[in-house]
Amino acid sequence: MSVSNQQGTRLAQLLIAFVDPRRWKLLGWICLCLAPLITVSLWLRQSRDPMDPFVFGYLEAIGSVVAFTCATTAILRFRGANDRIALFVAFGFIGIGFSETFFGLTAFLGWLNGQRGPLLLPMEWMSFRTMFALLLFAAVYVEHRLPAPRSATREVLGAFALTAAAVYFTVLLYGGLAWVGYPVTGAYHPGWVIPRPAHLLPALLFLCVAVKSRKRLRHADSLFDRTLCAMAAMNCVAHLLVSQAGLSVDAPLMMAQLVKVTSYTVLLAGALWEHVRLFDQVRHLAISDPLTGLANYRRFSEALQAEAKRSLRTTRSFAILLLDLDGLKRINDSLGHDVGSRAICRLADVLRLHCRAVDTAARFGGDEFALVLPETDLSAASRVAQRIRERLAADQEKPQLSASIGVAVFPRHGRSIEALMRYADQELYAMKRSLRRKRKAEKEVTAA
Repeated sequence: MSVSNQQGTRLAQLLIAFVDPRRWKLLGWICLCLAPLITVSLWLRQSRDPMDPFVFGYLEAIGSVVAFTCATTAILRFRGANDRIALFVAFGFIGIGFSETFFGLTAFLGWLNGQRGPLLLPMEWMSFRTMFALLLFAAVYVEHRLPAPRSATREVLGAFALTAAAVYFTVLLYGGLAWVGYPVTGAYHPGWVIPRPAHLLPALLFLCVAVKSRKRLRHADSLFDRTLCAMAAMNCVAHLLVSQAGLSVDAPLMMAQLVKVTSYTVLLAGALWEHVRLFDQVRHLAISDPLTGLANYRRFSEALQAEAKRSLRTTRSFAILLLDLDGLKRINDSLGHDVGSRAICRLADVLRLHCRAVDTAARFGGDEFALVLPETDLSAASRVAQRIRERLAADQEKPQLSASIGVAVFPRHGRSIEALMRYADQELYAMKRSLRRKRKAEKEVTAA
């Protein structure tokens, strides 16, 4: 391809990217959100009445506690879900927690000693939060580009190295600005539209994190990722509000502090709710069969023990059905194991869809299934077994399935779990022998 053709192709790609409606839609949403924010910021700037500094200190203390809690929950998420972003979030919140604790205590001690002069914004609002934003910015942009190490120790070392790099670049940036005569943490220009323009840098970083986190939801859509995106956007709003703050604890600074603490709380709530969901998922996996989704042998044993105790207490019977899928080996040998696995799932679907909510359907493994029917006598259990066989016979999917079923009722067929299972197993194999004799007779008739 000639150089001119390559340049033309590149120009066409740039034009397509420029007119991409998704980019303009995102820009429109950003402008729509910034317009009322700018209005509110300018309105708050007009109110120069000093606010209660103790409320600011309380919010600082609450923010440090929530930050440490967020770090703990993020570490738990990393250990449980191997989410690298959660590890970066944890390191960032550890730094934020220590910084807010230190500057909160310093502010309290100063106010207790009678210091009521002009307030220089705490350094954590610039240096530490810029470090936090830079760490998140680097994490979300390199997370999907770097291969995940197999060792958790390497993950931690990598996150620590990235955190150290974020601290280094932050110190280098602000140290260099201070060296040339522009102390960022104390820079205040009352005649400007934005009196504290230095806060636009962390606001821009948090905005980039929010945009990239929103794109990340396409392949990592969880409540933690959604609240991480919301937290980054709210911190962007907080720094835009701080950019309007004066030299005292005024309305913009107080509102920014409230938004910042709220953003931490939002992420914490999302992480905790995600932990609840993960714990429920782990619990479900511990008591369910991975192929069919039915209860496993452990859950079946628990249900059986519970029904036996209830029956002895209430004198009401319950029934169990032991099921065995007929001809599974023949299906696997002739049609393949995928068709055999599908046959197992078809029987599981019948058990799941045609049983009561109080019944417990379980898979022992292989082609063996069981069904616990609370408060069911022999006639009702026999009708359930017949309905299962009829449903399998009516299934139009090939190959045609059938199941041998053994029925036992507590305490009629046994006053212990072992005796009940033994009787149901005997009934099951009696049906299998009857089925084999029937098929043998049909073959002899066909051969004759």
